[in-house]
Amino acid sequence: MVKLCLIIIGFVIFTHTPLQAANAENGPQAKDMYVTTEDIVLDLIFPIVDKRVIKEYGGGPLFDWHLQKIVGITYNDNHSYDVAVRITIPSDNGNVKEDLVRVRVAPSCDSGKINKQVCNHGFKLEIVEYKHVSE
Repeated sequence: MVKLCLIIIGFVIFTHTPLQAANAENGPQAKDMYVTTEDIVLDLIFPIVDKRVIKEYGGGPLFDWHLQKIVGITYNDNHSYDVAVRITIPSDNGNVKEDLVRVRVAPSCDSGKINKQVCNHGFKLEIVEYKHVSE
């Protein structure tokens, strides 16, 4: 009887113990990289601001301008945000022009927790205001 119990226990342990082990591999990781919320927002609005700056100054796709920083973020009642960004545009004579761009970022209203009467849009980005701060 003891032999039968040991055989059954051995069989159960043998069937429930994995015979092969797989090692997990780490994917590519960016070392020493720190990303802030501001970086993420600037990455979202960069393409639309780039098109507008090229339109304003007539530069090509390699036209050089720089996002400086986010000046302000305002929440609107329709579940959208106005993001004000300061940008600098170097000129040929060495002077730097400064502009202020306000972009409306409207996240999608797919969630059932959002009031559909107020928020009924998909994800969209649009330039609300473009000011030449320095001439």
